[in-house]
Amino acid sequence: MTTVDPDFAAEQARAERQARMFHRINKADAYFQVLGLAWVTPLLKAAAGDNPRAQMKDVWRLLGVPMLAIAGFLLAWAALAPTVQTSLGAVPGPVQVWEQVENLHADAKREREKEAAFYVRQDERNAKYIEMGKPEKVKERAYTGQPTYYQQIWTSIKTVFFGFLLATIVAVPLGIMAGLSATANAAINPLIQIFKPVSPLAWLPIVTMVVSATYTVNDGLFSKSFLISAITVTLCSLWPTLINTALGVSSIDKDLVNVSKVLKMNTWTKITKLVLPSALPLIFTGLRLSLGVGWMVLIAAEMLAQNPGLGKFVWDEFQNGSSQSLAKIMVAVLTIGIIGFLLDRLMFAIQSLFTFTNNR
Repeated sequence: MTTVDPDFAAEQARAERQARMFHRINKADAYFQVLGLAWVTPLLKAAAGDNPRAQMKDVWRLLGVPMLAIAGFLLAWAALAPTVQTSLGAVPGPVQVWEQVENLHADAKREREKEAAFYVRQDERNAKYIEMGKPEKVKERAYTGQPTYYQQIWTSIKTVFFGFLLATIVAVPLGIMAGLSATANAAINPLIQIFKPVSPLAWLPIVTMVVSATYTVNDGLFSKSFLISAITVTLCSLWPTLINTALGVSSIDKDLVNVSKVLKMNTWTKITKLVLPSALPLIFTGLRLSLGVGWMVLIAAEMLAQNPGLGKFVWDEFQNGSSQSLAKIMVAVLTIGIIGFLLDRLMFAIQSLFTFTNNR
């Protein structure tokens, strides 16, 4: 009868636990990559005892170096900003910009309180009319105060997603058509080459006139400024998706195409079962590019269409010309950049769910 060394058994159990822990860490790494938190993985591995020195080097590269670069940028900004004088005074540094972040938050809070008080007064007044037996005097009015900074952010996000959705609906079918048919590609490609470089500032007057002529209702589901901004986003952002979809479809393995012919698949089955699964990585690459382009285009479109989003906020502050305007514009610039990063992470998360790609 053989006996098991207790030390050996304990060591084996510890190794199994560590292996399971590393497996869970590696599994979670995919989520960290999507969220932009790749530095968490080596940190967890170091805590679990997997070559801490090497793992901390990865933490330094993935987290320490970017944070050091951001700190260096902030220091350079704080040092150089006061030396640049404009018509509105010196360029604001990080401290002045942060003060305006706090001011915008306080303004939004006050506006929400005013809105709540407005509806409370309205409800009390209507209740009094009902008690007096005068229901015909009951009126429900919407609050018409100034939109808060957060509401302007939300307006911009809604606008870009609406335009992006329209662009996707147009670009993906056309891209599939161009990828499957050389004739369709020959017809579509010249249009891509002509219209892809067109600036949103050139599209905007055309879109404005067309929307004004065709969308004549005053109480429709969408405002004219919203539609003008969204359609401009559509016209400028559909090209990356169209091009990448066509490229992805045309790059499908020829053996798979031959199999579809042997199985006598109809067009719909061929597209849904063969074409889309094979082309999804490139389609999502195009979608990520399109959303990024759309977000950039949106700000210029909102400025000129006066859609009450971040673009209009920047334009209004520029026109305002107060001593705080430049700092508020810089708050908007940072907001635009952060939201753009988050939108890209969102698209990458969706791409990872559908394509199992490791590309970042």
